[in-house]
Amino acid sequence: MTLVKALKSTDDKEYYKQFCKDGVDMNRKAPEILKDGLCPSILTPSKNFTRRCLPALETLKGGIVVVGNQTTYMDDKGENINATDLLEASKKSNVVVEARAVAMRIFEDYTQSWHWILLGLVIAMLVSLIFILLLRCLAGIMIWVMIIMVIIVIGYGVFHCYMQYASLKGEAGSDVTIKDLGLQTDFSVYLQIRQTWLAFIIILCIVEVVIILLLIFLRKRILIAIALIKEASKAIGHVMSSLFYPLLTFALLTLVIAYWAITAVFLSTSNEPIYKVFNTTECPYSRDTCNPGTFNISNVTTECPDAECLFAFYGGETTYHKYLILFQFYNLFLFFWCVNFVTALGQVTLAGAFASYYWAFKKPDDIPAFPVFNSLGRALRYHTGSLAFGSLILAIVQVIRVILEYMDQKLKGAQNKCAKFLLSCLKCCFWCLEKFIKFLNRNAYIMVAIYGKNFCTSAKDAFFLLMRNIVRVVVLDKVTDFLLFLGKLLIVGIVGICSFFFFTGKFKVAQDIAPSLNYYWVPILTVVFGSYLIAHGFFSVYAMCVDTLFLCFLEDLERNDGTVDRPYFMPESLLSILKKSNEGLKTVD
Repeated sequence: MTLVKALKSTDDKEYYKQFCKDGVDMNRKAPEILKDGLCPSILTPSKNFTRRCLPALETLKGGIVVVGNQTTYMDDKGENINATDLLEASKKSNVVVEARAVAMRIFEDYTQSWHWILLGLVIAMLVSLIFILLLRCLAGIMIWVMIIMVIIVIGYGVFHCYMQYASLKGEAGSDVTIKDLGLQTDFSVYLQIRQTWLAFIIILCIVEVVIILLLIFLRKRILIAIALIKEASKAIGHVMSSLFYPLLTFALLTLVIAYWAITAVFLSTSNEPIYKVFNTTECPYSRDTCNPGTFNISNVTTECPDAECLFAFYGGETTYHKYLILFQFYNLFLFFWCVNFVTALGQVTLAGAFASYYWAFKKPDDIPAFPVFNSLGRALRYHTGSLAFGSLILAIVQVIRVILEYMDQKLKGAQNKCAKFLLSCLKCCFWCLEKFIKFLNRNAYIMVAIYGKNFCTSAKDAFFLLMRNIVRVVVLDKVTDFLLFLGKLLIVGIVGICSFFFFTGKFKVAQDIAPSLNYYWVPILTVVFGSYLIAHGFFSVYAMCVDTLFLCFLEDLERNDGTVDRPYFMPESLLSILKKSNEGLKTVD
């Protein structure tokens, strides 16, 4: 029942009055009553659900939705509304109300558990540090265990496939070939024929043989990778301040993101409300821009009595408003440039610190004091142009990718398959180009930190140096990726499991001190996510250390030969693997 309908009948007035404020005059017009907020505009049959009144909607046989035993009801404007629409509206409104309640409970959980969350993040930091320091002892064991496990798993796969192949011998229909069976949507059918398992056996045997041959021929390179990883752990142990440099990078990135966000919001909200002339009869000023303040005294109302000056949209018709989207792209370009510059500054700083460790002949006596601080000073004083240029190249590629995504969104409604295919190819090519430039920039910055040359020369030297040692690059990259993945998984798993047992009260010791929460998963997920970020910060330093020492190692091999004039700077572990030595120094001794 609506207020408009209720005011037409005396009985309905009395019934409706119980839902209005005390003392309301039901003889007044509906707009006056609604203006003063004295009565609701509409009444719907409702039910009590979780202390809230929701429409008493029911579904009859055949899926017909009714409210108050009727499929439609009349709103304030006298229009019939389908009960199904009311059902959808009630669902959406209930989602909003429940979401607000959940948000309040989550906020309460944070107020109760924030100090325990901080403690969990501190533990994650300590575990990350311990893991990096232990890699000098455990790196070789972990890598060889991983390799042996892969061989064992593939060997078991061959054995299992052979057992299945043998068990199907003599079974009806098992001798049917895959070619005769053709393409089937139920793939389990293929598991009932012997030829499928024979194919699995052949494929797994080939993979097993390839892995074993790679291990035989690449064993020395794997040993070099393990030795470099161990040496990286030692380097971080001597340059402990490098582990805290990501805090500076995080602070600078926060400033860049804040500046970009504020500028983007300012540009987005710099539009003005635009009002247009709307009319029902013919009018020469129809859809022209108008000013609500002076509209009633303008010529428009004289020539078009039924015309109204109504809000149309937010925007503007000046040159500034026309090119607003270009300003947004320019702001995004500056954001990418600044973010890449901050990242490059961190990479050059860390590379310079770790390079000073490698090129110290007597470690740690020859390592300069405050290596990270000195490296940061050199980067800001001498290499700012190289960092800006490398960041600019990457930012241009990233902006082009954003423009391609923007065009893709705009052309989604179009059915031109050729345009879609071309866009997909361009997006794929620029994605690959961005990955390649990131890889090249990272190694170029290491060469900048070592030699102090400009960006282009450093990029060229780094690229050809890596190409001359491509097999070593691939082996070291995959071994390092495995260790970092394992480390992140281990740290997040340890901290996450401990936080789960703590916040759920599984630890008997912590039952009395664990906070009472609405949702125990709130602090657990926060600790897990924070632990991953902390582990990623620590391991990004570790990965930069490994890459720097690797390039220094390759340079050491090409520049030096172990004589008195050109002794090797690499540690004894690498010299023994390569069966080299500083013979000249031994003779002098």
